[in-house]
Parts: sequence; C-alpha cells; structure tokens
Amino acid sequence: MALPEPITSLVAALNRLPGIGPRSAERIALHLVQSERADARQLADAVIRARERIQLCTNCGALTETSPCEICSDTRRDGSVVCVVEQPVDILSIEKSGTFRGKYHVLGGKISPLDGIEPDDLRISELEKRLEKEPIKEVVIALGTDVEGDATGFYLAKRLTRPGLKMTRIAHGLPAGTGLEFADELTLSRALEGRREMNQ
Repeated sequence: MALPEPITSLVAALNRLPGIGPRSAERIALHLVQSERADARQLADAVIRARERIQLCTNCGALTETSPCEICSDTRRDGSVVCVVEQPVDILSIEKSGTFRGKYHVLGGKISPLDGIEPDDLRISELEKRLEKEPIKEVVIALGTDVEGDATGFYLAKRLTRPGLKMTRIAHGLPAGTGLEFADELTLSRALEGRREMNQ
C-alpha cells in the first residue's frame, strides 16, 4: 500500500535534512501525522520562528539572534586571539570544550576548486578587515584535516601573514580513549608532529 501524497512529500522533505536517511524520515513523518495536531503545529511554528529570527553575526559569521553576537560583544573574551572555523556549528563544538576564550571568524566553507569554491567565495576579505580594525595578535586555524581543509589553512597562512601576527593551527592527533592500533598513519604522523614537552 502506497503512502498518501502528503506523507510522501513530508518524507521527502525530512530526507533532505542532514543525518536523516529514508527510513528515519519515514518514521518521523508517520509519527508527526499521528501526533496531536497542536504538537505538530508547535513544531512547525518553532521551525519557522527559528528560521526567521536566527541570522549570521555581521562581524564573525556565527549563528545569532542579535548582531553582533554574544561572543563578539563579550568584553571578557580575549580579542587578541581569533579562531577561524569553516561553519557556524564549529563554534558550538569548540565552545563545548570550554577551553577557548578568544573570538571567532567563520569562513563559510573551504577552498575546493572541484566544487567551484574559490577564495573569493569565502569570508576571507572580512577577516582581513578585522585584522586591520581589531587588536588581533594570533589567528588559530581550526579547519578539518581533509585535503580541502589543509589547502585552505595553508592559503590563509600565506595570505594573512603580516608583521606581529602569529598564525597557528590546532593540533591533530589521537581521539581520547582509543589505542594506537585504531589510528591511521596520517593521524599518527600528525600526532607525532604536534607533540609537546611534558611538564616534569
């Protein structure tokens, strides 16, 4: 028996969301159409309200309700250190670690000529303007370890180099709680290159 068209349309819409495959989309759709009408309307209203109210920070590119965002406006954060990330969600991941107290800059992607993404398609010129206006002394490159992430990091290091500015990259190594036998050669190589002295 085929599902009614409104349900198949809902399944197709849910299937376009990241991390939701066809079977999950179908289960969610069937759950929604069988739930209380008020619950379904509340979910729909929450999605529309979030989409209408959330914007990108005009300064750093983070997801925010007001611009500039809370992080850019927080005078307690270290404005001399800026962490460059690929997407706004990367800020959330770093913030959860609770170890970084500087500010951020979202590129909006990474250089990928095969996908038609060139440096001018990213928010690099906005970062250069920030380097002129703000007292930034260190730029931390926090991009993925794939080919495009590495290429973008090297490009930024070359393009942004200027006197008095320190360019660093986050260390890459072994995930916590795993043994060496589970690490690939590239991960082990980077872990060895990024080693640091242990406190005695």
